[in-house]
Amino acid sequence: MRFDLISIFPDYFAPLNLSLMGKAAQAGLVRVGVHDLRGWASGRHRSVDDTPYGGGAGMVMRPDVWCAALDEVLAIAPGPHDAPRGGEQARRILAIPTPSGTPLTQPLVEDLAGADQIVLACGRYEGIDARVGEYYRSAGVEVLEFSIGDYVLNGGEAAALVLTEAVARLLDGFMGNPDSLVEESHSGAGLLEYPVYTKPAQFRQLAVPEVLLSGNHAAIGRWRRDRAIEKTTRVRPDLALALHAADLNGQDRATLAACGIAYPRSGPAQHVTIRQAEAADAGMIAVLAERTFPDACPKSLGRDAIAAYVVNELSAEAFARMLAAPDRFRVFVAQVGGELVGYVLTIVGRDALPRDMVRPGRVAADSAYLSKCYVDQTWRGSGIADALVERACADSVSLGHSAIVLGTNRANRVARAFYKRHGFRKRATRRFNVGGIDNDDVVMVRDLTAADGSPLAR
Repeated sequence: MRFDLISIFPDYFAPLNLSLMGKAAQAGLVRVGVHDLRGWASGRHRSVDDTPYGGGAGMVMRPDVWCAALDEVLAIAPGPHDAPRGGEQARRILAIPTPSGTPLTQPLVEDLAGADQIVLACGRYEGIDARVGEYYRSAGVEVLEFSIGDYVLNGGEAAALVLTEAVARLLDGFMGNPDSLVEESHSGAGLLEYPVYTKPAQFRQLAVPEVLLSGNHAAIGRWRRDRAIEKTTRVRPDLALALHAADLNGQDRATLAACGIAYPRSGPAQHVTIRQAEAADAGMIAVLAERTFPDACPKSLGRDAIAAYVVNELSAEAFARMLAAPDRFRVFVAQVGGELVGYVLTIVGRDALPRDMVRPGRVAADSAYLSKCYVDQTWRGSGIADALVERACADSVSLGHSAIVLGTNRANRVARAFYKRHGFRKRATRRFNVGGIDNDDVVMVRDLTAADGSPLAR
């Protein structure tokens, strides 16, 4: 590929002789031509600008000088390494840096990497006469007016350097390790890059995350992707809302939801808020509970039994009583727009766990009790349920519990697998009454402490 940079300050491009760019030029991977625009100017002062028609501040760069330069530079024949592929005509691009141009993004850079020649016309003052771009566009030249950000510089040279390096580093052979291009920010994954660390492992009382020292490559990969998701949602939520949903696995969706972005089964991603419920939410939670509870019941359980349980345990009055006692009943909700789409209920404090679930040595009496966790059908698989469970577990840790316990129907394999992914393990069974009918439950426990006895961070 060939880059030609035209400016009234050609020395600005000396950094292109350094580092990987300089090595690539020496190896013939790229060819860089730097041109002084004043070489095409005439007169004693070799002037390249004049006053703007219509009045106004500043000066405008003359089209006759620019076109004289561009005619010559665009006529440069590709070198042997720049020959068009497949006998096609060379793809030449005239790139003009301007604050009013198309934002330079990674997808755009990837497209530019397929060109044979990029000519960068670096304007100064108030810019280049608009007829320059118009003329070459009408003549069949591919013209790109681009911007590197919503700010103004003194000229286009800095932007030209940015484009040149961004494009060149994508060429085959430019990077010593091509894998570096795969995991970096704005790569095909659509995520910003995860944080990186090197020796020493301890520096000024700051330690490298333990997982990176574990040698467990699967865990390291997961940790890095989670950190990339977290950073993207925090710094560039626009990118996090535009990921390819088909490329997201369950853990990706769980991390996204915990960070405030959820992908439904169909349709665009939405912002989601996980928050502690308030008294005013009682009615909406009850409606949600009535809608979702039947989905977790075995087919053998009749409608009357389900309806009786909903009336007695999941009414607006029942939730109002629970929300009035937050020291005992902890309710967190997931909200998308103005609608509640999920909730989790945990009972905490002394004797929170029903006595029939306690098993000495297996299920501790001082555990927190995860009583309910339900999400609307539209949002199942979005990660919202994962985020609710993790919020409940973190909340239980903050309240001094070292374990959290739940019961789920023995026949509900989906729920059992879901809770197992979140660290719950089967420790016992119990009989659970729904509307006067006993059901067989498995009792599952999650240890909330790390090996050293400290709260478990997930």
